[in-house]
Formats: sequence, C-alpha cells, structure tokens
Amino acid sequence: MLRGFYNAAQGMIVKQRQLDAIGNNIANINTSGYRKDEIVTSTFLDELILVNQRKETSGHLLQTYADISKTNLEQSNFTYTDSNFDAAIYGNVYFNIRTNNGNVYQTRNGQWELDGDGYLILGKAGRVQGQNGDIRLNTHDFEIRNDGTIYVNGEEFDRLLLTYIPPDADVDKIGNNLMLYNGDGAIPEGEFYDVIQGAWEHSNVDGNKEVTQMMEAHRLYQANSQILKQLDQINSKAAQIAEVS
Repeated sequence: MLRGFYNAAQGMIVKQRQLDAIGNNIANINTSGYRKDEIVTSTFLDELILVNQRKETSGHLLQTYADISKTNLEQSNFTYTDSNFDAAIYGNVYFNIRTNNGNVYQTRNGQWELDGDGYLILGKAGRVQGQNGDIRLNTHDFEIRNDGTIYVNGEEFDRLLLTYIPPDADVDKIGNNLMLYNGDGAIPEGEFYDVIQGAWEHSNVDGNKEVTQMMEAHRLYQANSQILKQLDQINSKAAQIAEVS
C-alpha cells in the first residue's frame, strides 16, 4: 500500500514540475532570444523482495522521477527589421552582457538600445560587451559586420565579444534572457557563425507543442491524483476492518 502512495505521489511531482516549466515557456513565447526549459526525467529500478516458503525471489519495479531542468539551446527563426540596434546570430555563439553587479552573462537577445551615456545596452539587463569591454558608441549610426566587427563612420571601432556554447551544453538560466556558461567559451577554429544586423531572434518555444504537452501532463497529473485518493480510501477501509477485528 505504501508503495502505491509513493508511486502516485512521485508521478504528481514529476508532472507538476513539467507543468511549471511549460507554463514559463508559454509565458515567454514572445521574449526575444528566450530558450525553453525542459524537465529531464530519470528512472531507477526498485527491487522487490518476495518471500515464498522461506525462499527469497527478486523482482524489479521501474520508477520515474524528475531529475533536472535543462535549457534547450536550439536555434530559432528571425524577424528582419530596419533598425541598427537589432542583432541576431546564426550558429552556436552568444552575445555577452555585463550586468550592474559586474557579472558577464550570455544571451541571444539582440534587441539593444543606447543609454543616456551612449553605451549599447540590453534594456535593464546591462551593457553589451565588446573585445574592449562596455561598448560606448555615442551614435545611432554604426555598422555590425558578419564577424561581429563594429564600424563607426567607416572605421573599425570594436568587435562584439562572442561566446561559443555547444548545442548540448548545460547552462544556468539568469532570469528569462540571460544564461551562464561555465565552459571555455572560445569559438573553435572552423566554427561557422553569422552576426546579422537588422534582425532579432525569436524564442525557440513552439506554442502548439507546448500546449499539447501541457494537456498531456495535466491529464497524467489528474490520473495520479485520482489513484492517490483511491489508495487513501482503501487504506481507510482496511484500518476500519482491522479495528473491527
């Protein structure tokens, strides 16, 4: 009986975590550069010991549990604009943003602007980083080449600081737009990437797929909840029978 309680409760926990992740993905479906989260489930074998006439025999029960939340780094599609302050990347490289606390994080969000001091910034997240640190343009008239080199008045000004993140890497999410990669980050020789000025990248959330997964997870959550209630009723009746006996 206790095993049944455990299995049903574990199933509810797994589905609740999946629902939370899916809900956050859907909420950020229109967030530029957002990378969706996925719950990775793992399994383990729980050994059953059956005693029959003092002979022990073993069996196994497959258990599933929520292991980690992993960020999906899959490339998304672009929207093209006429703005110099929109930038997107094709490939496995990321822009770098220095926040107010001095930490540098990676992002695919290239919807930038100038602050009052002439620095290139990503909203309230922080300043866009170049090879020489914070990029202070002091002008709206600039050009970003495909390799990330920035030109002002036809002269090379700086180059975007870019970080390579393998598509299967583990990253730590910082809010909805930033992430932290603890690997080397150096772009491998021969790795192709393309910085595109006048475009921004969408989130990689597929709304239809997320809604379908949400419905499935919700049904399974309800099923486990119902099983838990039935087991509780059976346990209560068994307790009543035991009291009568």
